[in-house]
Amino acid sequence: MLVYYISKGAVVDQLGGDLNSTPLHWAIRQGHLPMVILLLKCGADPSLIDGEGFTSIHLAVLFQHMPIIAYLISKGQNIDTTDFNGQTPLMLSAQKVMGQEPTKFLLKFNPSLNAVDNVQKNTALHWAITSGNISAVDLLLEAGASMDIKNVKGETPLDLAVQTQNRFIVYMLTEEERMRSRRNSRLLRIMEKYELFLLVASSLTLVWAIGYVMNLSSDSWLLKGCLLLFLLLGTALFVRQFVGLKNLRYLPTALLLSSVFWMSVTWFFLFLPDTTNTISEIAVMVSLVGFLYYFYKTWRTDPGYIKSSEKEKKENIVALAEAGCLDFRTFCTSCLVRKPLRSVHCLACDSCVARYDQHSLCIGQCIGMGNHRYYLLFLLFLAMTSVWLLYGSLLYWSNHCSTSYHQDGAWTYVTQITYCSPWVSYIFMLACFHIAWTSLWLTIQLYQIAFLGLTSHERMNLLMQSKSSKHPVSLRRTSYNLGCFQNLADFFQCTCFGMFKPNIVDWTKQYKLFHLVKEKNVHSV
Repeated sequence: MLVYYISKGAVVDQLGGDLNSTPLHWAIRQGHLPMVILLLKCGADPSLIDGEGFTSIHLAVLFQHMPIIAYLISKGQNIDTTDFNGQTPLMLSAQKVMGQEPTKFLLKFNPSLNAVDNVQKNTALHWAITSGNISAVDLLLEAGASMDIKNVKGETPLDLAVQTQNRFIVYMLTEEERMRSRRNSRLLRIMEKYELFLLVASSLTLVWAIGYVMNLSSDSWLLKGCLLLFLLLGTALFVRQFVGLKNLRYLPTALLLSSVFWMSVTWFFLFLPDTTNTISEIAVMVSLVGFLYYFYKTWRTDPGYIKSSEKEKKENIVALAEAGCLDFRTFCTSCLVRKPLRSVHCLACDSCVARYDQHSLCIGQCIGMGNHRYYLLFLLFLAMTSVWLLYGSLLYWSNHCSTSYHQDGAWTYVTQITYCSPWVSYIFMLACFHIAWTSLWLTIQLYQIAFLGLTSHERMNLLMQSKSSKHPVSLRRTSYNLGCFQNLADFFQCTCFGMFKPNIVDWTKQYKLFHLVKEKNVHSV
């Protein structure tokens, strides 16, 4: 109908209505993306200002239509275009729209953070403070918005926050000011380079100190408990003071490596002298080397990050919008990329990962298409190492502690071996902990891979759908399940001595499912 009217002489940019708006303005107010696309193809000008002083992109921001914002920018609309008062879309979002969106979405397109309007000379941060938009203030500070720019009245953002008497925003600004001044300190800048080293060193010290306190000759467990509490609090304060939030996510990884380090030291200095079996010695070395190698491979290998240039991102946005597929199922609003099948945006890494399984706390890395196999082998070798530590502990107790489980009973045996060597008991508990979680998680992972053909994330999603749906969802009847042996062959990319032909799928670029369904039907025949 629109094309018909234009062919009969209708003016595509005709202003009209109570708000003196063009058809493009009206389509954006209604969030009608197909009509916006059609009007732009017919020559509509998105830079025209309506009766309220807004351009097309300003209206899309005001009505929070993110797909339209993305499409307009991808078609060449300037992210920093100004309205009648000289406000950019970022300023308007910070002033008028409460909550994270669309401010967070606009920041993905690298707008000018420190531009000022024509009237008040306010930046986006000034406008966010004036309207009490806490989410926008937080996002702008995180993005690096300046806190020194003064408006027409000579007010900095902090001055404005004090005037508005919003204590929380004042606290946010003062904390950010303190953090930025800390970054300017030469000593602190040097320490930032060694944050990971400090984290690992403090973790090593903590794991050792816990065992040392338990190994003290004092029989007062109350004293030992107080020392342990003091130790934990001291370590927490140290880490909080000298390790930033960016590297704090590696704390579980540092604790894992520290525990394995002291387990290894215990084996070589306490358990090895009692070991007379050469095979056991070789097996322990193989387990430790395998653990370190596959930990490194899991940590350093690209899990399958979806990478795209700025040009490709805009081309994808235009293509998806014009195909009617620009929604959250096919488009990631954080990475601004087209989402391949089985990909998920990881909040911790702030990236989309192909065939995403999980974000592993013990590795500090996403587990996806690229490093999933290494992760399973890491779990296997950690479990093997822990088993050998259990064996070494039992051997040590039998040689150095004058007690017997069969003669003295369970309670007396446990009490005597604890007093005999508290450090060995501590290492024994660490080994038990690692065996428990690695064995359980490895079993779950192998079950999902072999019998379901699913990742952990996909399985959890299907379980949630099954609970919320009236009709039960079958975990085994999915397009990714090609049968137990074929699933394993595909995952490990092995031919099993020529019995199977693994499917080679690049999940970073896989957007359609039809060929997988075809392959499944062929295998079933």
